[in-house]
Amino acid sequence: MYIYDSSKKTKLKFESIIPDKVTMYVCGPTVYDDAHLGHARSSLSFDMLFRTLKAIGYEVKYIRNFTDVDDKIIAKMKDIGKSLLEITEFYTQRYLNEMDALGVQRPTVSPKATESIEAMENMISSLLKKGFAYQISNGDVYFNTSKDTKYGSLSHMVNDDTISRIEAISEKKNPKDFALWKATNEFVSFDSILGKGRPGWHIECSAMIEKYTDGTAEYSIDIHGGGADLLFPHHENEAAQSRCATGHELAKYWMHNGFVQVDGEKMSKSLGNSFFLKDALNSYDGEVLRFYLTSVHYRNDFNFNEIDLLNSKKRLDRIYRLKKRVFDQTSSKPTERFVQKMLEAMTDDLNISIALSVIDSMAATANEKLDITPNDKNLKKETRANIEFISHLLGFGEKEPFEYFQIGIDEDMKAKIEELLGQRSEAKKAKDFKLADSFRDKLTSMDILIMDTANGTLWEKLT
Repeated sequence: MYIYDSSKKTKLKFESIIPDKVTMYVCGPTVYDDAHLGHARSSLSFDMLFRTLKAIGYEVKYIRNFTDVDDKIIAKMKDIGKSLLEITEFYTQRYLNEMDALGVQRPTVSPKATESIEAMENMISSLLKKGFAYQISNGDVYFNTSKDTKYGSLSHMVNDDTISRIEAISEKKNPKDFALWKATNEFVSFDSILGKGRPGWHIECSAMIEKYTDGTAEYSIDIHGGGADLLFPHHENEAAQSRCATGHELAKYWMHNGFVQVDGEKMSKSLGNSFFLKDALNSYDGEVLRFYLTSVHYRNDFNFNEIDLLNSKKRLDRIYRLKKRVFDQTSSKPTERFVQKMLEAMTDDLNISIALSVIDSMAATANEKLDITPNDKNLKKETRANIEFISHLLGFGEKEPFEYFQIGIDEDMKAKIEELLGQRSEAKKAKDFKLADSFRDKLTSMDILIMDTANGTLWEKLT
């Protein structure tokens, strides 16, 4: 397995800290609003990594957190008059439902920041005792970046431009210093050994990593991931505070997925083009979105537009048309060469372009052979097994083919189709084949293709 390390800016051979085991942490959402396409892209990127690591034999502990205490959440509380729990529980569940729709596998652990306050207190206390943090007169605690000689080594982005937007606090020792604990008793606060208050954002992930993993003398975890926008300051600050608190590095490898653009512009609420995932899922099936959003290498920026999405769907359609051809057979074992080539692609820093070309080649060859020998049971079983392997590794191709080709049909239309199919069935039972054919013709005029099988009549919408 080779992965691109964001800090070292090169592709490295992956060697886990403990043989055959991987610990992976990915920064999850701040649950104060609906998930957008950027959230989906990050979750899908690391879902592919999760699946690939398991496919090559690793036991993976995958942690993805929920930030459920934060300035943005508190602002939402003030704005709509609801409690922290009401807001965060609502958006946490919505996020999970949407990730399920995309076929994102649930992580091993999904901790919430509010469940780890004690771990944060302990880490902050350790930093204070070791002289890496200081408390100012109002009770806030700050990390002293000047005490960490490696600060900036992760992102290589620490300069005047990157710190100019950080709020100026007169008692801060350095402009780059960041809050570990915010003293307050308003809206959201916790009783702690640091005084009444709440944690800063950056300390949350570091503390949860230490709480849910064992670590070694060199590293806390194998892989830390997230969106490219988190490299600085969030991941830089995480790395610094963890290094100083524990005496070892936070992660052996750092991975980041690219930005999402909508029709050429970086997705940003300030631009007014933030594309919420719920809107995309209202228009397109989750598997179609998954295929599209994973079709570009995870490190590249992604330009979301509907023309490309529809073209991407045609490629997914071909997989399902092949699956339809072999649907009457159970699977056997996938082709050894096919599995090998797929894993070679995905273990090369998740090279999805090569993986998709391998799938295209397999599908073309299988279709050619089925054209010659359409009743070859062994070929059908092997082909179906290949498609099931695709589903296992990449997360698409899981649906029944006829169900897939019903995507986009509303419930009223489905009811009308089922009614016509029922009338056709009754006509066939009465041996009124002319009437039965008239119902078939009616369905054909609606672009509905039907197929009589041993399991009943199946239908699909022609595209």
